Amino acid sequence: MQTVIQTTEDFVRNLLGEDSTGHDWFHIERVRRNALYICEKEGKGNQFIIEMAALLHDVPDEKLNSSKEEGEKQLFEFLEVLELEQKVRAQIIEIIGSISFKGGKKSVLTSIEAEIVQDADRLDAIGAIGIARTFAYGGKKGQLIYAPNIQVRETMSEEEYRKGKSSSVHHFYEKLLKLKDLLNTDSAKEIANKRHQFMENYLEEFFNEWNGQF
Repeated sequence: MQTVIQTTEDFVRNLLGEDSTGHDWFHIERVRRNALYICEKEGKGNQFIIEMAALLHDVPDEKLNSSKEEGEKQLFEFLEVLELEQKVRAQIIEIIGSISFKGGKKSVLTSIEAEIVQDADRLDAIGAIGIARTFAYGGKKGQLIYAPNIQVRETMSEEEYRKGKSSSVHHFYEKLLKLKDLLNTDSAKEIANKRHQFMENYLEEFFNEWNGQF
């Protein structure tokens, strides 16, 4: 199994290693670390499947590929070369396909492994690193830091979430501040409390400075 993990590490590091949108190898490594920590703390889940799904979770991401289909093809082709049971391969694919935010629509997770990997990924989207990743992605996408004339979108389709007009600060209200209450495991919720509060404090200071309050 360790050989499979190493092969997967090498593949993902080569594919996403220097991505500048916040989905680089260091993000992948943090998500893996989060996932393995939650797995241990909860005392649940297949560790190998959790680690593999964490390592591969961004490979088919539509944001990082020319299309959703192209991303999925890349994931499927890589998994085919590994010596994995079909059941294990299918579970990894199912986890990766189910954990995305998708505009806030509640996805149906069918396993504790999926819950853990989703929590691990969402923890890296909040707190100090979450803030940094938000502005990195927003800049890469050509979004403004903040635009007061834009309304926060309360409900949206996946298409609207991906392509609608927003700003990096709006992203806090449209996604990041919602994540704490969408987590699945007690271990992740415990970590999220401090990170959520950090974002609240950051936004308070941001708007103080934006509005010229000295």
